[in-house]
Amino acid sequence: MIEAILPPEVAAVGVFGDLSPREDCGLFPAETAVIARSVARRRAEFTTVRLCARRAMDELGLPPAPLLPGKRGAVSWPDGVTGSMTHCAGYRAAAVARTGAIASLGIDAEPNRPLPDGVLEVVSLPRERAGLAALARRRPKVCGDRLLFSAKESVFKTWYPLTRRELDFTEAELDFDPAGTFSARLLVPGPEVAGQRHDTFCGRWSVGRGFVLTAIVLPA
Repeated sequence: MIEAILPPEVAAVGVFGDLSPREDCGLFPAETAVIARSVARRRAEFTTVRLCARRAMDELGLPPAPLLPGKRGAVSWPDGVTGSMTHCAGYRAAAVARTGAIASLGIDAEPNRPLPDGVLEVVSLPRERAGLAALARRRPKVCGDRLLFSAKESVFKTWYPLTRRELDFTEAELDFDPAGTFSARLLVPGPEVAGQRHDTFCGRWSVGRGFVLTAIVLPA
């Protein structure tokens, strides 16, 4: 599902639910150590999303490797590889690309349900909330607040590997096109890629099977 909003340079694998009932199936020892004391649900999602990532890596002809979380959960990808993972109730996915083609990418999946009360005001700007009202008139079956949250997650996942700095929800202002694209204008200096500063990220979004999906791909 996520692959539908990603370019051909990116390999992506998504699954509904978990791939195996065995808690440590297919993990490297270092990965197993990360979740040794986690509850069963956490172990299952951790395992599944990494198996998705390794399937995506295999599509690119890349060998399997341990994918360990670092600060803020950002995955440490092998040299020459960039990628992103997402998991929510009922869906897990990973997207991978070679850094020669893609500098950074971010994907996110969320249930197509309204955010809990009070969350939208924390993660959004007034202009964004006005834009969601306009989007609702064109796409009434889309939970715009959840879409905004997902897109901001994709913004952060694209931003962080390039900067290793935090980015607050209110430090990027998003606009959505009802046809399935969005732009994120960074309100802080953007990252530099090959000597070029990127102050805007462009992404795509879709809705299906009860989920909202967002993706940003920043070319190298």
